[in-house]
Amino acid sequence: METRNETDVLVCGAGATGLVLAIELARRGVRFQLVEVRERPFHGSRGKGLQPRSLEIFAMLGVLDRLAAAGGPYPPLRRYRPDGRHAEVAVAESGPPTPAEPHPLPLMVAQATTEAILRERLLELGHRPRFGHALVGLAQDADGVTARIAGPEGVRTVRARYLVGADGGRSFVRRALGIGFPGRTLGQRALVADIVLEGLGREAWHQFGEGGERLAMLCPLMGTDLFQLQAAVPPDGEVGLSAATLEALVRERSGLPGLRVREVHWASVYTMNARLAERYRDGRVFLAGDAAHVHPPTGGQGLNTSVQDAWNLGWKLAAVLAGAPDALLDTYEAERRPVAAGMLEMSTRLLGQARRGELRRDRETRQLDVGYRGGPLAPAATCPAAVQPGDRAPDARLLGAAGQSRRVFELLAGPHWTLLATGTPVPARPGLRVHRIGPKAELRDVHGDFAAAWGLPPGGWALVRPDGYLARIGTEDDLPELEGWLQPLLPAPATT
Repeated sequence: METRNETDVLVCGAGATGLVLAIELARRGVRFQLVEVRERPFHGSRGKGLQPRSLEIFAMLGVLDRLAAAGGPYPPLRRYRPDGRHAEVAVAESGPPTPAEPHPLPLMVAQATTEAILRERLLELGHRPRFGHALVGLAQDADGVTARIAGPEGVRTVRARYLVGADGGRSFVRRALGIGFPGRTLGQRALVADIVLEGLGREAWHQFGEGGERLAMLCPLMGTDLFQLQAAVPPDGEVGLSAATLEALVRERSGLPGLRVREVHWASVYTMNARLAERYRDGRVFLAGDAAHVHPPTGGQGLNTSVQDAWNLGWKLAAVLAGAPDALLDTYEAERRPVAAGMLEMSTRLLGQARRGELRRDRETRQLDVGYRGGPLAPAATCPAAVQPGDRAPDARLLGAAGQSRRVFELLAGPHWTLLATGTPVPARPGLRVHRIGPKAELRDVHGDFAAAWGLPPGGWALVRPDGYLARIGTEDDLPELEGWLQPLLPAPATT
């Protein structure tokens, strides 16, 4: 028997993308359902690197310390030469934290661990994924989406105002909508496996073979007793994934006969592709994460780009459900699809370097410079400043008037818009938090961090979106225009 229920947002896919989106919706009080076709959570380490921008997002979601405790920094890359000698290099360019960028380096956390921590946070907010529930049909009209979900108790119909396909590279949602997924196969087949390995130290990420078909890499998975094995494999034919087969492979490619693979925790063989969905929106249905873009793993970009898709889409869905114009949802594709296109180009370029035995990651991979300048929510500024609309809002140390240390990121953490002003107080309105920074204001720039990173003119102000990107900057003369710009995005709540 088929049952029917209703919700505001149906999220299909409970990987990192769907979980971040669900947390964002839960924080904002949006009704949603999160369904996942798999019977149980993913237990491998396909994605293991959390880039600095993602760490800032996870801090705002309240899970950064849990992730840091469960993982660790990247070890140096140890490249072995054919003669047995080796050299070590840092995987990522090192640098100390700065007031504007408190997390300069990526964090290594196995994907399964990241998702477990996100599920825990979602449960704290009163929600959990429904595993073993598959989307098997969808139809939409002007008012919403009707989805058919097959689960252990049979098929049920869910009526949702919006549906988000976060259901991976083989997305049912994308195929059901007939959205093209152009791109190319990159001529590289590889295996990835989480293994219990004996005979190799955990102080380095070991690389054997100088590239090409003999490449094999063994990385200690921080926070676990496992190694992640990555290796090139032939383009065709069966690839054995037993402990004995993988042991023979690592021995042969490393030249170390003492290596022992005691257990295979998880393993997969895949062909690398670079593909980008032709569009991210079809009416009331959206694509996010791998459903919208797939890529080679080089550079550690995929999970991070996917998480940031959800971070961008979540607040916009909540705003439209609260009364903002539906056109706000068109900005999701306008902002995120160009980011994914750039990520695909970069990860493909890094794949070519990896084939030559190079694995150096520079600032470009950290995603701190990803922004939306020139986009539909970033009108050109009329006053000079160190930041511009569309930029990531930098952090800065501040001192509260009561004498306690504060940070800009603390002010931004929440489902609200934030306005930072150095001059005349700005009138409050629902959904907007206003903070004054100045010698006699509530917050003081005693270290000079705010002035250095933001560079606002005298009497200047900066409006920050709920996802931590600059929306507008201006002076006191621009405040009337700001009020008009904000009105449709933050409609006043209905009164009774």
